[in-house]
Amino acid sequence: MPHTPPETKHTSSEAFDRLLQVLHTLREECPWDKKQTMESLRLLTIEEMYELTDAILDKDTEEIKKELGDVMMHLVFYARIAEEQKQFDIVDVLNAVCDKLITRHPHIYGDIQVASAEEVKQNWEIIKLKEGNKSVLSGVPNGLPALVKAYRIQDKVRGVGFDWEDKTQVWEKVEEELAEFKAEFNLENEAEIDYAKAEQEFGDLLFSLINYARHIGINPENALAQTNKKFIFRFAHLEKRASENGQQLKDMTLAEMDVYWNEAKMLKS
Repeated sequence: MPHTPPETKHTSSEAFDRLLQVLHTLREECPWDKKQTMESLRLLTIEEMYELTDAILDKDTEEIKKELGDVMMHLVFYARIAEEQKQFDIVDVLNAVCDKLITRHPHIYGDIQVASAEEVKQNWEIIKLKEGNKSVLSGVPNGLPALVKAYRIQDKVRGVGFDWEDKTQVWEKVEEELAEFKAEFNLENEAEIDYAKAEQEFGDLLFSLINYARHIGINPENALAQTNKKFIFRFAHLEKRASENGQQLKDMTLAEMDVYWNEAKMLKS
């Protein structure tokens, strides 16, 4: 007999229980859901997270709601698989994160006094070390994209006081790294370039720029994502206008392309 979804419930606990029940049914009766493992879900979860971040950047509230639901479904799915394997269940997951939050917020649940959000972060890192973490950086996933990872590394070490005192020092470091990178490319002659050394210097330059962005309150991942989106919009306009005029990009000069590019800059991406 087909399953009829229950009427929408109103409390958060009832809605969450409904998700648990739906996942239980699918796991028992759907051929696709039955065959999934944590490993098979992994890449799908990553995809869902990227879709969520896209929706956040687009400020699309309806899409954010949808993608949050997809991510939450994946989390419950993992817990269901673990329960079947008698490892842990969703209750263990929720209790564990609540216990962690309480432990790491002694200024709320204990007698620690803090004066700023920065002190909260510092306490967080210190508590993690007391819990058994061997390094402040042990919580930074190896698989993070390099730009995000650089930002998280810098943010983590800042939590234990390893940071520049002000943004002027950070900018001086940017200029220093830029000079070292430029030194690998002598534009005045045709000297052979040591690409391994140049790549290293370019990495140092990017790291210092990410650090400066962090100091002035800019998330570099968000900034670059917005720039990518803007570029895609403008290039798509260029392609569209060229097509409308029977032009092929490969046959156009850069100056001709710039006409359409500058049109795109006047439009809202």
